Amino acid sequence: MTGWQTLFYKELLRFWKVGFQTVAAPVLTAVLYLLIFGHVLEDHVKVYDRISYTAFLVPGLVMMSVLQNAFANSSSSLIQSKIMGSLVFVLLTPLSHWAWFVAYVGSSIVRGLAVGLGVFIVTVAFARPEFAAPLWIIAFAVLGAGLLATLGLIAGLWADKFDQMAAFQNFVIVPMTFLSGVFYSIQSLPPFWQIVSHLNPFFYMIDGFRYGFFGQSDTSPWLSLGIVGLAWLAVSWLAVHLLRTGYKIRH
Repeated sequence: MTGWQTLFYKELLRFWKVGFQTVAAPVLTAVLYLLIFGHVLEDHVKVYDRISYTAFLVPGLVMMSVLQNAFANSSSSLIQSKIMGSLVFVLLTPLSHWAWFVAYVGSSIVRGLAVGLGVFIVTVAFARPEFAAPLWIIAFAVLGAGLLATLGLIAGLWADKFDQMAAFQNFVIVPMTFLSGVFYSIQSLPPFWQIVSHLNPFFYMIDGFRYGFFGQSDTSPWLSLGIVGLAWLAVSWLAVHLLRTGYKIRH
């Protein structure tokens, strides 16, 4: 196996060895969200004419799980390696910065998609799935997981201790995820908050992903695809640059 494949395999084993925590637990959390919000708001919230609130909620929860777990995988791997001192064994290898990038981001995409698939399989029991445009589902799932995996890589390089990582996740990732339209359509918001929502790149990931299921969304899927794609290119350039310069890992 080549270097990047070995590191990729190592990262897969890292989260799969504790799959009950890294895969099963997020699936359970998403199902609890569905049970609580779906039961309470099913008869009180109408988003699209022909779609129940529970059905509307499922794609949002699936994508939220994909995003949060893709971020958690790459960020936790790096910060744990830095604090425990095991990162030196990766630094000793003749791996390029591109090999690091592909291995860490690729394994995080796999974890995000695995959790998302698990959430979808479990929630099928609560709402009949629709697949209006399957290619859009795949495109936004992979792009969204890649974007958050890359952000996690950047956060892992930046953070020196666990509380810094927790602050990044609690004050940046979680608010942007919950304010992206997971539980509601932004058309139900006042005009000011609709404008704010359109400034949140997470909204375009959720909205485009939901379009793949229902063929309806709050904005054009092509616009969402362009914004998410450009965002991933921008953060990927930054992540590769930080890896190439050895930012906070070679001192």
